[in-house]
Amino acid sequence: MASDGQAPIEAPVLPLSKYSKRVLLKMILGRSDGGLGLMGQKVVVGGWVKSSREFRMAPEVVEPKESCLETKLTFFQSILIVFIGEHRGRDKLDAILPKPPQRSISILQVGDGSCASNLQVIVESYLAPPSEVMPTGTCILAEGLLQKPSLQGKGTIELKAEKILHIGLVEMDSYPLSKKSLPLELLRDSAHFRPRTTTVASVMRIRSALTQAIHAFFQENGFFHVQVPIITTTDCEGLGKNFQVTTLLDEEKLEDQTIVEDVRLENIKASIKEKSEKVEELKRSPSNKEALAAAIQDLKKASDLVSHLEAKQKAKSGKSAKVDFSEDFFSCKTYLTASGRLHLESFASALGNVYSFGPRFNATKSNSKKLLAEMWILDLEMAFSQLEDSMECASDFLKFICKWMLENCEEDLKFVAKRIDKLVVHRLRLIATDSFEKISYTEAVEVLKQITERKFEKEVQWGSPFGEEHESYLTDEIYKKPLIIYNHPKELAPFYVHLNDDGKTAAAFDVIVPKVGSLIRGGQNEERLNILSTRIEELGLEKQQYEWYLDLRRHGAVRSSGFSFFFDPLILYATGLNDARDAVPFPRSFGKANN
Repeated sequence: MASDGQAPIEAPVLPLSKYSKRVLLKMILGRSDGGLGLMGQKVVVGGWVKSSREFRMAPEVVEPKESCLETKLTFFQSILIVFIGEHRGRDKLDAILPKPPQRSISILQVGDGSCASNLQVIVESYLAPPSEVMPTGTCILAEGLLQKPSLQGKGTIELKAEKILHIGLVEMDSYPLSKKSLPLELLRDSAHFRPRTTTVASVMRIRSALTQAIHAFFQENGFFHVQVPIITTTDCEGLGKNFQVTTLLDEEKLEDQTIVEDVRLENIKASIKEKSEKVEELKRSPSNKEALAAAIQDLKKASDLVSHLEAKQKAKSGKSAKVDFSEDFFSCKTYLTASGRLHLESFASALGNVYSFGPRFNATKSNSKKLLAEMWILDLEMAFSQLEDSMECASDFLKFICKWMLENCEEDLKFVAKRIDKLVVHRLRLIATDSFEKISYTEAVEVLKQITERKFEKEVQWGSPFGEEHESYLTDEIYKKPLIIYNHPKELAPFYVHLNDDGKTAAAFDVIVPKVGSLIRGGQNEERLNILSTRIEELGLEKQQYEWYLDLRRHGAVRSSGFSFFFDPLILYATGLNDARDAVPFPRSFGKANN
């Protein structure tokens, strides 16, 4: 009982991580008091060392006890002083007597990935040598008491270790994450380690929260989640830029591999340009000499490989590869899907409103920093809906997920605002609270043609797609808000989009936001069998691929609409990053696929 008769206030019980029997750091550091209310509690925490320093303590002075040994040492000291002098005698005695070992304390900043903050952990040398626990990247599991920081350091609370339960040592010579911060460009070459950096970890937590928000929106609005195939026989966008899936790429079944090597050579040449730019950028930052040396070595290896492949090609006769796809695994040509909308439409014709979220693939040889060869895309289809319904759903969806981020990612948003871009919160609020401007494609062309103070690299003409410079100017300079552009020329829309009565435009729309451009592309689907068949023929598509899709018009056709949401560019918008390769766990882009 307390002295005033009241019961003492007990410290809250910290919940354990269910499957690892430890306390997550966010349960300590994520409290409003920074963890001060947990002082005195014994906990087990685990994580990886982000930084460290050593504090050396003065040797303890131990008062000798009266003993037989003391009597003998005093007698021996007296003899030494008599024979060799007082000063030399004391020196000889100091050399004979054992010296107490010097104690030290390892001060570790440990993170476990559950939050952006690190916990200061104090490990005395008698528990573990500093050489084992201090290297960056070391994994440590420790039990101890939470207390106020006993030494200068970050944070309002620290853990004084009483037991070390596990140490995962680091091979310093080969571990890529040194104490010096590496540029994001170089971290791409170590995709399996870069989540241990605070920046990438924050981005991935934001990415995880966005995934939750996506499912929450559609579950709350009565959509069914459907898994669409990744391998398909259909060119879903009608663009022909697809990755082909085959099991025939071995020497026994291919007469020649010249085509394969041509593609490889072209990809490596493209990567050389990127590596050269990286070297030039690092040369302008002489402080990071280690990174520059590594980049130069990487560039040399790529150049040597190109020389080897070119010499190998010259020695070959240049025969074309001949492949009989009837012998392939699926007995026909198959591709990695570029969109899930066609397959989703068959389920919308039965279930009503459906969505799918997963990887989509595009083999366009692009160096765009916003689009990758493998992207995560949300596709949805709604039965009994038209263009206006799809545009309304798109704006409601973006508002919902941006509001979700503001409410559930506060700490990580603060971190990326401080480390990357201070405007991230402002941009999210712009979508969450502001109205969306709607204009037709024709109106957008007229607006851009009236611009005289800005010279665009590509001239604006009706019938041409808008480039990033045009989209950026419309959203950043003119409207200063999210923008929906609808009724695009039919030549710019996918073949399955509803043809408008003017015969020139299709019921397609794009949602464009500041910084990243297009986030959503969608429209109303063509429900008329004769017009859809004509569009397939006009574009020279293989009609046999789409017979199953045409069947949806032959049997119980329904007016429907939908859209595709590009997940990775929104991560750029929400974090301030400029390259999608830094916003995905394992990037795949033209010329490069690490890990």
